[in-house]
Amino acid sequence: MILWRADCSERSMTTSFFLRSFILLGIAVTLQACSTSSGPRGSLSFGRAHAPSEAPEKVVHAIHAGNKIVGKPYKWGGGHGSFEDSGYDCSGTVSYALGRAGLLKAPMDSKSLMNFGERGKGRWITIYARQGHAFMVVAGLRLDTTGRSGNDGPGWRGSKRSMSGFVARHPAGL
Repeated sequence: MILWRADCSERSMTTSFFLRSFILLGIAVTLQACSTSSGPRGSLSFGRAHAPSEAPEKVVHAIHAGNKIVGKPYKWGGGHGSFEDSGYDCSGTVSYALGRAGLLKAPMDSKSLMNFGERGKGRWITIYARQGHAFMVVAGLRLDTTGRSGNDGPGWRGSKRSMSGFVARHPAGL
């Protein structure tokens, strides 16, 4: 009788292990399918983004640029007169990262970003734009000015957001 209980317990532990593994695999596949870019994913640490080792140079530069302005205040029109500013709005943030990566010559507003580059999601960089707002996803990480309390200023966001009403664009080849 004691032997049976031990055997039963071992089977339960084995079944439980496989069940947990199956659930975790399902979660991982679901998260990957929900990703807003199709390339390898970067990582976030203490509010800073880190590019995956295989990221192209322009992607690495875009991430470094985003990191440089994290924590700057939200400033309506910020980053439009020049890439360098004391604060940034949504399209100023996107323009700064693209400009410092060598992918944009001058800042653009959100309406203009609706026609940037090529249509659709990119493998490494995707710009989401609509009338009045823009953000970008670089190596699977979202650079945006909206957060928990409205316009928070430039920052990397780990959470997903609705893509409804946005046009997806990407730099050629990325």
